[in-house]
Amino acid sequence: MLVTAVSAQAQTDGVAAQANLSALAAGSPALIPKGETYGVKGSPYADNRWLPAQIKLANSLPLAPVPLKYDVLEHRLLMRPLSRGNDSLLLDDRQVVSFVLLEPLSALGPARPRLFRRFLEAPNERQRQDYVEVLHQGQHTLLKYYVKSMKKADYQGAYSNDQRYDVIDDKSVYYLRSPLGSLQLVKLGLKPLQAAAPALADALKTAVATQRPKTDADWAAVLRAVDPAPAK
Repeated sequence: MLVTAVSAQAQTDGVAAQANLSALAAGSPALIPKGETYGVKGSPYADNRWLPAQIKLANSLPLAPVPLKYDVLEHRLLMRPLSRGNDSLLLDDRQVVSFVLLEPLSALGPARPRLFRRFLEAPNERQRQDYVEVLHQGQHTLLKYYVKSMKKADYQGAYSNDQRYDVIDDKSVYYLRSPLGSLQLVKLGLKPLQAAAPALADALKTAVATQRPKTDADWAAVLRAVDPAPAK
């Protein structure tokens, strides 16, 4: 009976794994947002590049890395199967828990993984199926929530603004999650972070004076220096 049970479980896992793999190869061609006659300014993506992604599913079954983009404007994941040339497909992400974009080495910095997970603790329930980037995870967690909005072209009619392009605005925001789980909207600056994490106030002041952070990656490095992840 034990052998039968194990065999049945293996078959179930095999079917689930095949379904997951099929999901990566299936889908309909994705429609990239297009504007009016003059096109679009701005980007709907968290990152414009096709970056290799490691995807984690709810059943934890492994998947091979696949080139991926997170379309923030349309709240969806696009993928480029290696066997489909330059076709981009819409990924059915209902079983996706998180994904890691593999940032390559560049003049801007070293190679690094970038973790995106569901924004389960979002203050707005409608945002909880969106993805949030985890910039730092220690006793505190620094999260970047990407927000995109489209302003349509307006150049026709007597009272138009003569705006000949659709414009995608980027108004991403940051949150700091405390060790107790509370979530606070923050700006990336010394005083706002000190107010949100008073226990780190002195260490933050010292680290900022040394590192002089400017980008969100810089601020994540500051937090890593003063707020290391707990030992496993």
